[in-house]
Amino acid sequence: MERLLPPRPKHPLGCHNPRVPDRAAMDAIFFVLRTGCRWSALKETKICSSSSAHRRFQEWTRAGVFAAFWREGLLAYDALRGIDWTWLALDGAMGKAPLGGGENRPQSDGSGQARGQALAADRRPRRPARGGHRRGQPQRP
Repeated sequence: MERLLPPRPKHPLGCHNPRVPDRAAMDAIFFVLRTGCRWSALKETKICSSSSAHRRFQEWTRAGVFAAFWREGLLAYDALRGIDWTWLALDGAMGKAPLGGGENRPQSDGSGQARGQALAADRRPRRPARGGHRRGQPQRP
């Protein structure tokens, strides 16, 4: 992984806090990616500060480090076990609908419940629906 990292930038004045080691920053980044925790949760792990890890993540993403790491991993796996490159699939879950829908598209047949009308387990409304009146307040005409 180290050979994929860009050279460490030099501070123009040469007088600043020492940079967090690359290994600690990468460990923190992988921890966030593996666990799905927030960057701010790194404070409790004592691996690396959240700001340093996130800054390094952005720097390395812009430099293409993670794309290169992915590519190297695929090539290593291909050399070790082999990848059938003739069979490929694309997940279209993130793609837009082909027709896209417009502003004047028909609305779905909803349940007919207005927002805030969900009933609790005891079947009593939790709060009045919007525009309804509360005790002691007159209804609007």
